Amino acid sequence: MSPESGGIDVFIGTVRNATKGKAVIRLEFEAYEAMALSELEKIASQAAEKCPVQKILIHHRVGVLAIGEVPVIIAVSAAHRAAAFDACRFIIDTLKQTVPIWKKEIFEDGEVWVAAHP
Repeated sequence: MSPESGGIDVFIGTVRNATKGKAVIRLEFEAYEAMALSELEKIASQAAEKCPVQKILIHHRVGVLAIGEVPVIIAVSAAHRAAAFDACRFIIDTLKQTVPIWKKEIFEDGEVWVAAHP
């Protein structure tokens, strides 16, 4: 929050129980931590350059996550909601494309590493 902010947009990504009709047991996330943190800082800077925002928070977990748990949270404050929404969408879309965080979906009959983007 900041005194100049009229709105805060928050994106919370959760682990869902199915992918393409197949039951998911859990997810596992791995990251190249130093590079991931550097890339997250870069994305936050890019978002701030593109949109008039006051503050940005980005957090992505690694490790084993159960159904319903939260792997990613993004919060953006801005004077006006449109800038907060735009920055938040830019951050999650860019994060999925560029940050070295890898996701493995675990099913009852196997597992698969998932591409960052379709």
